[in-house]
Amino acid sequence: MSWANALFRPRCVAVVGSVSEGKIGRVLIDQLLHGGFSDVVAVNPKRQGIDGVRAVSSFGDLPVGSRPVDLAVVATPAATVVDVLEDAGRAGVQVAVIITAGFAEAGHPAAEDRLVRAASQHGLRLIGPNCAGIVNTKWNLFPTLETRPPSGDVAFVSQSGALGGAVLSWAEEQGVGFSKFVSYGNGADLTDVDFLEALREDEETRVVALYIETISDGRAFLRAAADLAAVKPLIVIKSGRSDSGSRATLSHTGSMAGADAVFDAALRQSGAIRAAGIEEMFDLCRGFTMLPAVEGRRLAIVTNSGGPAVLAADRAETSGLRVDPPTDGLRDRLKDRLEPFCSTGNPIDLTVQATKDDYRDVLIDVLDEYDAALALNVNTPYLDSAPLACGVAEAARATGKPVAASFMAGVPARAALPVLRAAGVPNFATGERAVQVLAALAQRATCLALAKAERVSEATIASADSTMQPHISSRLLPWEGNPLEPEAMEWLETLGFPVIERRWVRAADEAATAARTFGRSIAMKAVSRSILHKTDVGGVILDVSSPDEAIGGFERLRAIGADDGVLITPMFRHAVEILVGLSTDLQFGPVIAVGSGGILTETMRDLSLRVAPVSRTEARRMIDELHGRPLLDGTRGLPPCDVDALTDVVVRVSRLALEYPDIRELDLNPIFCTEGGCAIADVRLLRFSQDNQEEDSP
Repeated sequence: MSWANALFRPRCVAVVGSVSEGKIGRVLIDQLLHGGFSDVVAVNPKRQGIDGVRAVSSFGDLPVGSRPVDLAVVATPAATVVDVLEDAGRAGVQVAVIITAGFAEAGHPAAEDRLVRAASQHGLRLIGPNCAGIVNTKWNLFPTLETRPPSGDVAFVSQSGALGGAVLSWAEEQGVGFSKFVSYGNGADLTDVDFLEALREDEETRVVALYIETISDGRAFLRAAADLAAVKPLIVIKSGRSDSGSRATLSHTGSMAGADAVFDAALRQSGAIRAAGIEEMFDLCRGFTMLPAVEGRRLAIVTNSGGPAVLAADRAETSGLRVDPPTDGLRDRLKDRLEPFCSTGNPIDLTVQATKDDYRDVLIDVLDEYDAALALNVNTPYLDSAPLACGVAEAARATGKPVAASFMAGVPARAALPVLRAAGVPNFATGERAVQVLAALAQRATCLALAKAERVSEATIASADSTMQPHISSRLLPWEGNPLEPEAMEWLETLGFPVIERRWVRAADEAATAARTFGRSIAMKAVSRSILHKTDVGGVILDVSSPDEAIGGFERLRAIGADDGVLITPMFRHAVEILVGLSTDLQFGPVIAVGSGGILTETMRDLSLRVAPVSRTEARRMIDELHGRPLLDGTRGLPPCDVDALTDVVVRVSRLALEYPDIRELDLNPIFCTEGGCAIADVRLLRFSQDNQEEDSP
């Protein structure tokens, strides 16, 4: 039996701890019995049982031939838990849920390590310690301190027991049923990654919701999340959005790639959906369990009130849905059906005189043309909302398309709610919240389609190019410390990157010669290990147009500290400046960034992030996410840039992170993008030293 089966479908459950009145052991046994699970044994030194539950003083006292105990729920003092695990492990127990607190969360990590070592000697897997238990409603299994929730299709995994308990308590009120619940507390052994892997194969679960505070292994989490999101929706809440705890960094990429921004990017990369909080999580769970897939982005809004519909339309537009006007044919049909004072645009306003037939027939008509619909109703106290809800429900059944409802305003809408619930039409407190859910469903459909196309595309490329290998061999950078910019540029050029033409000069006459050689305006940059940001100290001179100016520029740069010479490059005109960089995240490791470059980098903060490496499809998606993306298509008569060449650079830079694991941070900023390709014009590379301590010099 796997640990997941032993945890969620045990043959027998042992509760270890005192079962006296008011003790946690007593609560756990009551929860199991009242939930309908009868094969329970109490384990405590007094051999005390309750309500007919058999009791033993230790696992070793279980009668020979008795039903095997697969799951132990431990609620004994912290100092005794190691001995309990030893006893359980010798008896063949497969999983232990440790409710007991007082370990790493209380400043005692060594005590927690002893638990893991004791359990591992017997192949015993652990949940917790410091957790609130688990639930499987499909198995009548409720060994938890929290409320027993209604049965349903959502599995909820929570690092916080208290928050998990609140969610279970709200479940019925929110119209969400749970298949499984896991509070894993400190995660000393089994963690979020293990549960995501197990729930991927769980046929009783259609949607997985996850609350996390920290991630122990970012890349393992990303793989598990992506694998699960490929087969069922994954909704994630993560606390700790602030970057206040992030370390300071010298590079543009590192300073802009905050910890939460990286986590957000990793979720998008995996196909998971991030919820801002519990309220949105419940909305998404209702939407994903009750609605069919949203296979496009055209949304129709059918309402009896203009104001809420306009708010919903505004939210739809900002969420990536399209509230397009109806075609002429559909508008003519609506005009024939509705009173002249009704609006036949989109939103379609039926006014307060709307009937059941109006909602039903108009929704059926518009869903012939649109991908999804929102049925809004602001009911007045003197009208019965139930018939109107019936019209919405009949339209949803007749079309088979996603219809979300928002019957608003409290008591006047109350009669509609059971009608909608019985028909499987989710109702949301506001139209904006309903739209947000429909947008999430559309986002998931798009992600699945793109993932499928990417798998086909990458497989085609791999089969056509026998040099593509999934494994990237690692090597070390060719310097002891951090390289000077010209050294880094030369290294990138030897690797085949498109680096700008340049001259590294160490004397004024060499600068003059370089200016004559280029025969056009040049840029001059100080080269020095002591200068962190060249522009801050006047270390960059642009539009130098003659050898004499080059001599003067060299002297100026030498005076401000260009101890290692001056780098001279030609000026680029009418190029779009892009940043491509790498930084190292504490949880996810190497992260690739693409953004608006040059002077726009920190002013616009226009950045797209992914965990490295990325495929060509993902790299193109990153570029397309930029607010400055239209600049690459050509503006004010300029030709479009070679986006394919930029995509190549992004992919290759992302692979550098694994080819050279001692790269700590890398900034290519700016990269000049033109019709003819890309040219890397500025490089800053920071490395880890060979003992994995960060180098401080730039």
